[in-house]
Amino acid sequence: MKRFLLFFLIAAFVASSLFVGSPAYSQNVTPSYKIGADDLLYIYVWKEPDLTQELVVAPDGNITFPLLEEIRVKGRTVTEVKNYMTEQLKKYITAPEVTVTVRESRSRRIYVIGKVNTPGPQPLMVGMTVLQALSAAGGLGEWADEKNIVIVRKKGDKEIHIPFNYKKYVWGKIK
Repeated sequence: MKRFLLFFLIAAFVASSLFVGSPAYSQNVTPSYKIGADDLLYIYVWKEPDLTQELVVAPDGNITFPLLEEIRVKGRTVTEVKNYMTEQLKKYITAPEVTVTVRESRSRRIYVIGKVNTPGPQPLMVGMTVLQALSAAGGLGEWADEKNIVIVRKKGDKEIHIPFNYKKYVWGKIK
């Protein structure tokens, strides 16, 4: 039986420790979560239904919002965006109450390649483990080498390779 090496390329990897359970955010992102391109935001302006909307962050990192036009949100936290919008809306609305939430964190992706049933990009979910990434990719393929999985994490310009033995892990021999 041929052995194939299974690779997990995790581009723009964000360690699961960045995410904690918090009811304030739909995806349980921390207040320090930095908004990225393709994230789905929900912006609620109290008593202003025409201003309340869901918006996808454009590839350039901006959103277009009524009265305020283009707003740079990429790299900012939801609190920073909320504060900026509140200040800008004061020109048009008396005492605006703005809430910004991340409905879906789409800017954080992992790429599962190799002998899995459904290779390709997957959303990086809150607290996602290697086993969950495998499951999201449809599980290991028939000829996958369960003992020689490699997790590749990008840290700046460097790649860190971490060996993972699926077989030992599921049998409780490694933690």
